[in-house]
Amino acid sequence: MHNTLLFGSAFLASAVEMVEAMTIILAVGVTRGWRSAILGIIAASVALVVIVGILGASLVNLVPIDALRVVVGVLLLIFGLQWLRKAVLRAAGLKAKHNEAAIFEEEVSELSGVSPSGEGIDWQGFVVSFKGVFLEGLEVAFIVITFGANSGRLDIATAGAVAAFVAVCSVGVVVHAPLTRVPENAIKFTVGLMLTSFGTFWGGEGVGIEWTLKEPTIFLLVGFYWLLAAALIALLKPRPQVAPALAEGSVGS
Repeated sequence: MHNTLLFGSAFLASAVEMVEAMTIILAVGVTRGWRSAILGIIAASVALVVIVGILGASLVNLVPIDALRVVVGVLLLIFGLQWLRKAVLRAAGLKAKHNEAAIFEEEVSELSGVSPSGEGIDWQGFVVSFKGVFLEGLEVAFIVITFGANSGRLDIATAGAVAAFVAVCSVGVVVHAPLTRVPENAIKFTVGLMLTSFGTFWGGEGVGIEWTLKEPTIFLLVGFYWLLAAALIALLKPRPQVAPALAEGSVGS
């Protein structure tokens, strides 16, 4: 069950970042040409492989496991709480929901300003594609490495990310449009819960807390943070305004 939760967390977190990267790539491909978009993807992928190889080896081989759990637990808490905060604000109606269609149109508008030059590399399209893949991929790498290093199952975390990559790329190729139907706020809410719960669990282990239920404690933490988030959403939702006539009547009485 713990491995299933680990796989699901890596899959969902990776899918969110990959949807954003796919939106940028599609915008570059449509406006600047697919050659620049593909070259940007390849260059960013090579850079990520080098960074992940160095960072992954350092985390697994050089850092004591308890220190690693504390550091990564805190980082996951920060990362997860940021996602959870944004999801709560969006669910409460206090923050605009993430709109991949609007992002796609904005990217297309910006990239359409200058026509690609000749048959060489269109550097503007290359840079935008590289940046989108590299930055989003770096977040995916962080999630996979930290999950894998702390749980001792890097293979499962990697499998979740690979499955997300295949799923998002397949949908992107088929629809050839931004993945606007993905319920991103719901996914980010779920991922925020999972990252925060894993961060609490691993951070607690790192400072010497003995969880009585062991790994099943993660499910209790997910439930706790879900209840807390639901309470915050209910508290933050704007209250319906009182009708003017009713308000005047109450003052007069």
